[in-house]
Amino acid sequence: MTITTDVAPPPQFHTSPNFTSPTADADVTERTHDGLYFWQYMIAGSVAGCVEHMAMFPVDTIKTQMQALGSWPIRTPGLRAAFSSILRADGPAGFYRGIAAMGLGAGPAHAVYFSVYEACKKSFSNRANVNDHVGHAAAGVCATVTSDAVFTPMDMVKQRLQLNGGGASEAYRGVWDCVKRVWREEGVRAFYASYRTTVIMNAPFTAVHFATYEAAKKALLGGSTYERDDDGGEGIAHAAAGAVAGASAALVTTPLDVVKTQLQCQGVCGCDRYSTGSISDVFRTIVKKDGYRGLVRGWMPRMLFHAPAAAICWSTYEAGKSFFQKQNESEGEALG
Repeated sequence: MTITTDVAPPPQFHTSPNFTSPTADADVTERTHDGLYFWQYMIAGSVAGCVEHMAMFPVDTIKTQMQALGSWPIRTPGLRAAFSSILRADGPAGFYRGIAAMGLGAGPAHAVYFSVYEACKKSFSNRANVNDHVGHAAAGVCATVTSDAVFTPMDMVKQRLQLNGGGASEAYRGVWDCVKRVWREEGVRAFYASYRTTVIMNAPFTAVHFATYEAAKKALLGGSTYERDDDGGEGIAHAAAGAVAGASAALVTTPLDVVKTQLQCQGVCGCDRYSTGSISDVFRTIVKKDGYRGLVRGWMPRMLFHAPAAAICWSTYEAGKSFFQKQNESEGEALG
């Protein structure tokens, strides 16, 4: 899932010889615009990404099944049918196939996403105006492009394992077996077959998510509020706004997500293979075989995934930032 975040005001530290100004050129050992080191953004983002994707993984498995099945002329399974099919074939464990690949990909990708986002936000945004939406949106797009380069290979492995039925139909024995076989049989390009589609999908996802989040947050808070709120009220508003934004962005970008799934799952569970990897070729194939409704397969579990996922990620990331801000404040006071 792709997420943007607001800027809290710089916490006040006692002046000391070891204190680095937030306006100085930043690196991983310098505090930035809101008093955090970049390694702290990376840790907070990594934890938030892992918590988000692990918590919502069963819903993601159902979405993948709904988008991958039906690439040949059969009736597209509904949410209940996909759920029952997974449960009947593999039991509860079937909803967690591929979760190891998700863990390996989500942590590093979200660390890259949030650290790049914060770095670009500092460069793009008008420092005199912390509510610079254009700068924040541009930073989000840059973060998306870089983090997708990290996440896409493991996302491909994850989706293939999600379609990897148990027993005789099992195509891969695990993450490492999938990586080795794809590398040997399809080459390195297979790991990035959907990268272009993913970037094209996540750019508007980020834009819609950001615009909706800002509007929802403003409605819930009655205006822009950047002061730390120890009673949790602002955190609840951020989570609620994030849920609305996540669901809205997910719905708008579902057709491209279907294309991405088809490209990543080529040859698995009867999915077609595409010689060119062209987005337009995949679109035409889906429409020819399943009609236009095939482009919105899995829209419901996708929304059910991204709404709580965005709320979880926002809450976890903000909690991580708050923890590090308090830690840095205590360090600054001790030095003072």
